[in-house]
Amino acid sequence: MFLPKYPESPTPPPAYPHTVADQTPARRPAPQISVSTGAVAAVLVGGVVLTALLAAVAVTAISVAVTAVVLRSVLRDQHRR
Repeated sequence: MFLPKYPESPTPPPAYPHTVADQTPARRPAPQISVSTGAVAAVLVGGVVLTALLAAVAVTAISVAVTAVVLRSVLRDQHRR
């Protein structure tokens, strides 16, 4: 009474005339990518140079902004006198 009723097992798929070798796709080997040491070094040096240039631009922008604020306050004080 409390035993579960399992459905009947499905019928197996019909047999095909193909063999197992025909069903599996042929795998091609992945192409070999060779990267020389010089190329890796060039990319690393380029990244370091670009990072240094970006830092220099950021420092210059901050310096110009501070200079502009100081000049504005100096000129405002002179203009009031």
